[in-house]
Amino acid sequence: MDSLITAAGLALAAGDPLGALNRVALRDDAPALALRGIAMAQLGDLDRAKLLLRRAGRAFGPRERTARARCVLAEAEIALVSRDLAWPAKALQEACDTLEGRGDLANAAYARYLGIRRLLLIGRLDEAESGVAALDPVHLPLPARAAFELVVAGIAMRRVKADVAGAALARAENAARDAGIPALTAEVESARLAFDTPAARLVTAGTERLLSLGDVEALLASETFIVDACRHAVRSKGRVVSLERRPVLFSLVRLLAEAWPGDVSRDALVATAFRAKEADESHRARLRVEIGRLRAQLRTLAGISATRRGFALVPRGNGAVAVLARPVDDDHAAVLALLADGEAWSSSALALALDVSPRTVQRALEQLGRAGKVQSFGRGRARRWVTPPVPGFPTTLLLPVRLPGG
Repeated sequence: MDSLITAAGLALAAGDPLGALNRVALRDDAPALALRGIAMAQLGDLDRAKLLLRRAGRAFGPRERTARARCVLAEAEIALVSRDLAWPAKALQEACDTLEGRGDLANAAYARYLGIRRLLLIGRLDEAESGVAALDPVHLPLPARAAFELVVAGIAMRRVKADVAGAALARAENAARDAGIPALTAEVESARLAFDTPAARLVTAGTERLLSLGDVEALLASETFIVDACRHAVRSKGRVVSLERRPVLFSLVRLLAEAWPGDVSRDALVATAFRAKEADESHRARLRVEIGRLRAQLRTLAGISATRRGFALVPRGNGAVAVLARPVDDDHAAVLALLADGEAWSSSALALALDVSPRTVQRALEQLGRAGKVQSFGRGRARRWVTPPVPGFPTTLLLPVRLPGG
């Protein structure tokens, strides 16, 4: 490898893409194409970067398997940044095996890191945790080690483990500082800001207050009867009842929990759960049926007593009742939570990450667009959606995942 290629590679490793381009911008040999592609990716021109990396991959001969695998690795990272979550994971695994077999442990470890990062983005936390446990970060260079610790922190925040997340962020800050790359330091600072931002809102006995991630963890570990409006579940003393697929029942229990220790009138329950302006006998009959179903769902956690004007929640053991809600309530909070990372998402990537149909995401984006909460650019399959970060917005910390003890 000649001196210009070596100097360009060192410049990229130090976070200086312009310095790298100054050395290889006019060259079209395979190593120069690969370095130009990585430099363009660091500068944000992802489309140009992909084209250059594909040219580099074709330019490397069949015997240069290690170099071709590194090009695949770079393409995979660009796919993650551009939120092309459908990019073939098999190709990344094959590249990882090639690099590992040829002794390039640093890039092999980085390939595993990218696979874990993709799993985190699409919400497959169990697999992501297994990947983290199997990866030894000692093989990663400092910049990649900082990024790896951000993934560890992201998993911990999704799992509502504040201490684990805080420790991972501290390690990421140390690695970013030692690496001396401003963009990486800014990314770590952004993650720290998300960690310190209120993660939820607590509603209990007619009062509200914001909670940090540590507060949420402490609440989940307590004996409080919790109606979790972030994940549409009810939990108490380590037992969890999911009402994610029972929206009417969840609406009823949330109303009852917010009014506790008081009761809720039948008319108010009908108006909210059934969206009826006026309650007639058919609505009242349906309410009795739904209350019966809710009693059956919550029989081990709480009772529901009839009062003169409506119904009241009675937790087992006469414990406290609380509603855990997002900092800002929105029907499409999960979509907004993903867009809040500042990256441009396609509707198909959002659907994959949220495990819902593409049409469901498209309807949500159309409504959010009319409300001015999201913006789009491009057309057809190239259309992408973004939103500026807003203080107090729901974050990915509270996207729907299984709760501890669930």
